[in-house]
Amino acid sequence: MRPLSLVPLAMSLSFLVSGCSSANKPAQPVAEQPESNGPRIYVTNEVSGDLTVIDSVTYKVLATVPLGKRPRGIHASPDHKTLYIALSGSPIAGPDVDESTLPPPDRSADGIGVFDVKQNKVIRILHGGPDPENFDVSKDGKQLFISNEDTSAVSILDVASGTILKSFQMGAQPEGVKITPDGKFVYITSEEKGNVAVLDPEAGKIVATIAVGHRPRSIAFLPDGSRAYINAENDGTVVVVDTKKHKMIKTISIGKPGIIKPMGVLLSLDASKLYVSTGRGHQVFTINTATDTVIGSVEVGQRPWGIALSPNGKTLYSANGPSNDISAVDLTTNTVTHKIPAGKSPWGVISLEK
Repeated sequence: MRPLSLVPLAMSLSFLVSGCSSANKPAQPVAEQPESNGPRIYVTNEVSGDLTVIDSVTYKVLATVPLGKRPRGIHASPDHKTLYIALSGSPIAGPDVDESTLPPPDRSADGIGVFDVKQNKVIRILHGGPDPENFDVSKDGKQLFISNEDTSAVSILDVASGTILKSFQMGAQPEGVKITPDGKFVYITSEEKGNVAVLDPEAGKIVATIAVGHRPRSIAFLPDGSRAYINAENDGTVVVVDTKKHKMIKTISIGKPGIIKPMGVLLSLDASKLYVSTGRGHQVFTINTATDTVIGSVEVGQRPWGIALSPNGKTLYSANGPSNDISAVDLTTNTVTHKIPAGKSPWGVISLEK
């Protein structure tokens, strides 16, 4: 299916003023808003296979950049000059789909796209193992830790050489990958097993496995690394893990299981709040991390998945898959202020200073 062009057309027609105008003169043409120097919003579109680039001040779509098959996870290098984007040649399959009925995966399409922010284009494709879905970037930017869903593994990729240094087997359908704030451990969720593996890259082994509930996908750490927040999609909950004891210590109910399906978890800049996207729940919920209680929610669109904050932390962006758009939420008022068209099935989102 051919991706739709998402670049808005400039307004070029004047409209006649109605009889209420004393002069009854034509209105002036509407001037196109110029591009700003504000932060850019980058959105991966899983079905159309491209990247939508949005001006966060004017909310104008600046570019639609082809990427490859099934772009999903997106993360920036520490210097924010590069974006890494997970690409996959595996066919799209929901949880209840019999994958034996699907066409075979196109392994030539698997990889990690290296997107140069200044040039606004992909400059390199790194081999990231089979079916890379999500990943995290090491603190020094030299390595990527990648979930390989089809092979139930996590791979460590050396960015400079583009080679996989090592792979580790773990629970089936690994997805979420997050490095602890001190850089010593890597947490990887297993959707099928309902647990999180704790990888010690230095020792080269998995040191703990933590049961967290059904279909965990996303992880967020408090800045001191003492706790991790992890979604349990099919339970309608977010769980709290003591990272020192490698033990789940609390469950936070978000809503009715099957309707409210927690997906992405993201901390505010001061870590006082946790934002949770909820898939078919259409909402992003806010949790107070001091009390671990839900304090609000806002409806953003159909099946919100990836969420991100503006660099100043005042706006939250949600990628709404079936809506084919991005919602901008003013976190002061907890209201949606803008909806911006994206490609087909936006999955991941990130915002960076220009």
